[in-house]
Amino acid sequence: MFYDDRGKTYGQDARATQNSSHTTPQHCDLYQYIVGIIVLRFICRPPFSMLSHPSTMLLASRPFGTSGNPPLIILHGLLGSSRNWAGAGKLLASKWDATALDLRNHGDSPHAADASYISMATDVVEWLNAHQLPSVTLLGHSLGGKVAMRVACSHPARVAALIIEDIAPRDYSSRWVNEFAAMRSIDLDTLSSRQEAEDALATTVPDWGFRKFLISNLTRDPLSGKFRWQCNLDVLAAALPELFKTSLEPGDHYAGPALVLRGSDSNYMRDTDTPRLLHHFPNMQLKTIDRSGHNLHTEQPAAFVSAITTWATERAIS
Repeated sequence: MFYDDRGKTYGQDARATQNSSHTTPQHCDLYQYIVGIIVLRFICRPPFSMLSHPSTMLLASRPFGTSGNPPLIILHGLLGSSRNWAGAGKLLASKWDATALDLRNHGDSPHAADASYISMATDVVEWLNAHQLPSVTLLGHSLGGKVAMRVACSHPARVAALIIEDIAPRDYSSRWVNEFAAMRSIDLDTLSSRQEAEDALATTVPDWGFRKFLISNLTRDPLSGKFRWQCNLDVLAAALPELFKTSLEPGDHYAGPALVLRGSDSNYMRDTDTPRLLHHFPNMQLKTIDRSGHNLHTEQPAAFVSAITTWATERAIS
């Protein structure tokens, strides 16, 4: 049985032959070279799906932790970046060798037309490969939480433990459409200041904090000196319908230890999400952070980090 932190009880569900007869001597070396490369790719990086071969890129990253501690990889939310994790990242550094990544089309990472969960998850695995990290604790917030779920279910051996911040494995109604439209409507060629951009968003985005968060994506081009969006705004806007869907298939499961943190004042998670969470993550613990909305790591960083540290200690996660 599973008991959440609000006293509710739930049932728990318990996871190329080479044929050289047509090669000529002058082409044999090239043929063997190509076959060797293909074999090495499949050995070193198993594909997420035999039907899907997404392009990958090396993601930008921001270290917060202490070398020698257990590795913790952090994935931010939609329109966020590794910069958003500076405060919580420093707190996590007492126990973890924490590193926040910039997902594709965000922060300092490259842009691409493909904004699918499969491609974003593959990027994360490629980053782990590049940094020779066989297994890590993976923490994801919102969009990053959905990417983390996808990585854990497709590559469970690479995820020693999973931490999900305030997101459920289900489809959500479309959000942020008006905010994206308002951002895209700003004429960057004539924009003279960040304050001018904030003023342009004020009607559509009356919340000061959320407006500041959106404007954090605005930067200056080092060559032209003009403002530009650091995120790939057009691609992300077009991908919104897919990004608000679940990243998982009905049969996806991750049997490793999982912690799901939700904000008491957040509208992103509800009690009815618990059976679905247990279906995909049967070894899951649910914890509610009081007096917090969707962004637990910035609204209640001390309580957020304490919940993670306590859980990891109890489960002997390293």
